[in-house]
Amino acid sequence: MFIRDVLSALMAVLVMTSTAAASRTITEKRVTVAPGLELRTIEVGAWGKRPTIVFIPGWSAGADIWRGQIERFKNTHRIISFDPRSQGQSTKTLDGNTPEQRAIDLHALLAKERADRPVLVAWSQAVQDVAAYAAKYGTRDVSGIVLVDAAISDGANAIAERPQETASQFRQFGIYLASQQAYLRGMFAAIVSKPQAPGLIDQAVATAMKTPPSIGMSMLVADMFTIDRRAALASMGCPVLIIASGNSSELSVQKAEAETIRGARFVQIDDAAHAVFLDQPNRFAAELADFSKRER
Repeated sequence: MFIRDVLSALMAVLVMTSTAAASRTITEKRVTVAPGLELRTIEVGAWGKRPTIVFIPGWSAGADIWRGQIERFKNTHRIISFDPRSQGQSTKTLDGNTPEQRAIDLHALLAKERADRPVLVAWSQAVQDVAAYAAKYGTRDVSGIVLVDAAISDGANAIAERPQETASQFRQFGIYLASQQAYLRGMFAAIVSKPQAPGLIDQAVATAMKTPPSIGMSMLVADMFTIDRRAALASMGCPVLIIASGNSSELSVQKAEAETIRGARFVQIDDAAHAVFLDQPNRFAAELADFSKRER
């Protein structure tokens, strides 16, 4: 009887150990979120008391841009990240490349992956996606929202109110269409100011190259100049954290947004460019960990 009990205990330990090890292994798969549309996702971690963290990449980026943060949180949370439509290894589509459609994609992905009450971490373009999500679905099923270094778009108002800035952005569109790779290399040099792991920037550029330039430009126009999404601020009834680079040209706007959302917290991370989670990964992770631990 003693030997049998010992063997049973050993088997239980082995099962627990193998399960824990499996939960720390990143799984890559493709999830169908609409007819003809598959999103490439990466997932790691196990269900637990803490909410699932969903990392959403910015314009032309993929899930792997978040690898450093995923590694930091995989032992404490279930993590999901993905390539949005027309980005990375997800299906390329000629239509629907807007924040409003990507919000629908996100809602479908969360349902398919049974990500109940997640924390949505949105960087750059993804801030528009999450604003569109809040406007369409509300935030009752979301534990928290983290908006990373981007102001919510005021749509076509930007053209009239900031004509010089708008003209500069359209000139950049022309460079992107004429020389996609050169543009992307310049972009990543501008938005990442600290040395990164070997190959990270090359991988990010290669991922961004998978988005056809005509689609990439239509995304940018839809993100910045079509719909005024600021009304979504009133729809954010869950805890909200806004993390901004101290060098952001939209710093004052992001601060004002935090004041508009009831109970929102604003964090400024200095000595960082637009990709604050790459330039200051420890500070970013500390702020996200504190936010995700709070009771909801």
